[in-house]
Amino acid sequence: MKLSHLSALALALAAAYPAQAQSNAEILKELQALKNQVTALENKLKAQEAKAPAAPAAGQWGMTPDQARDLNRTTMKAEATEDALESQGLKMLKISGFMDPVWLYSQRQNRAGFQFLNPVSVDGYNYDNSYFGGVYLDLQKEMEGGTKWRLTLVPNRGTGSVIGEGSIVQEASVSIPLGDLQTRIIAGQVPDWSGYEYQQATLNKLITHNLLYDFTLPTLYTGAGMEYVRGKWWSRWMLANVNTSKRNAGERAPAFVYRVDYSRGEFQGFGFAGLHGRAANYRAFDDSTASGIGINPVTLDDYRSEDTRVDLFEFDAYFIRGDWTVQGQLSYGQQKRSAITADPVTGDLRDARWVGASALAGFKFMPRWEAVGRLDYLGNSRHGGGLLGYTAADDRNGIGPDGAGDPEKGANRYALSLGMNYLYNLNTTFKAEARLDRANLPVFLDVKSGTYRKSNAVFGTSVVVSF
Repeated sequence: MKLSHLSALALALAAAYPAQAQSNAEILKELQALKNQVTALENKLKAQEAKAPAAPAAGQWGMTPDQARDLNRTTMKAEATEDALESQGLKMLKISGFMDPVWLYSQRQNRAGFQFLNPVSVDGYNYDNSYFGGVYLDLQKEMEGGTKWRLTLVPNRGTGSVIGEGSIVQEASVSIPLGDLQTRIIAGQVPDWSGYEYQQATLNKLITHNLLYDFTLPTLYTGAGMEYVRGKWWSRWMLANVNTSKRNAGERAPAFVYRVDYSRGEFQGFGFAGLHGRAANYRAFDDSTASGIGINPVTLDDYRSEDTRVDLFEFDAYFIRGDWTVQGQLSYGQQKRSAITADPVTGDLRDARWVGASALAGFKFMPRWEAVGRLDYLGNSRHGGGLLGYTAADDRNGIGPDGAGDPEKGANRYALSLGMNYLYNLNTTFKAEARLDRANLPVFLDVKSGTYRKSNAVFGTSVVVSF
């Protein structure tokens, strides 16, 4: 407020009072008192203004005028970039990926060379030729409201190729909040979530996978379900097709799949997963018969469809602290009428059943160097053997009975892997692995000599480059 305005206000207030009954002396006296009050107010206002900090002059904010203009331009560009990302759908979009060319030697296969982008459809899925040697591109998008969208592409080496559909899609899924961000609907195609090992080379300490991962776990699920996060608990379940994008004619019942994880603390936790329902059974479908029905069925309904009942359950745990990593897994599984050897008297198909265990330990003896060891066991002797998706003798993977021995006894399998990792930089890791697979029966075919042996040795190296 300016002082002249205060003086005018005082005069106006004085004029507002009635003065008809007052003498000139009284009027002058009142005006003098009012003037004194105005003067006191003016002095008080001046004192307050003197205490306030002075306004900075132009260019006094620690920047020159040119720097201030540059800051304004940068601010405008940042706002324009943010608007452009949002309008093009790129806001909250994360793109990542990796590739891992592999060199591998397999003793019984009598081969050595590089493996990279080789199609699963040509060579099949084998422990010495599983998911490694591929290219991985992952796109994740989070929208306002918390909905998440994910598409992962893996040519020739992903889950879409392993199930025989020739798709480059590894995962295509959505996650929609239901009430809050900790309760979600999930749907689409997702890789199996069982066990302590991951498919991706960036998350797997060795080049190959353990026996349980390769031979006892599903490949992918196609369906819908729910996801819950409650404190230290993370739970997921789906009603889904197992290892197929659609069911065939006559197949109606989906499987129930689930996983529960608990983080006990910062360094340790455990989880368990299961599958209960129907899945493809190549043993219970005989193309050599005119009807396409399996061997000696009790009723036509028993083998009208290729799929039969599967029950899988596994428990895994981890401890990761400092330089140490320790992980382990126990598995049990069975599938109706999928054993490799039929009943020798009636010819009826019988149930396959297996148990397994795997343990891994890693130690960083230097900040960039890590030594890794893994030991696996797979018991699979019942009715000649038989595993999920492996319903016939397999002399490359060492599954099934000894061809010259008792057809009722399948081979039990063991595997020991020793490896080394070197972190070259934040995006590059070099790996080396020596692996020895053994069986209690001669079930590995030596392609060079044509004889069967109880063991096979594999040695591999790879470089994993991610972004």
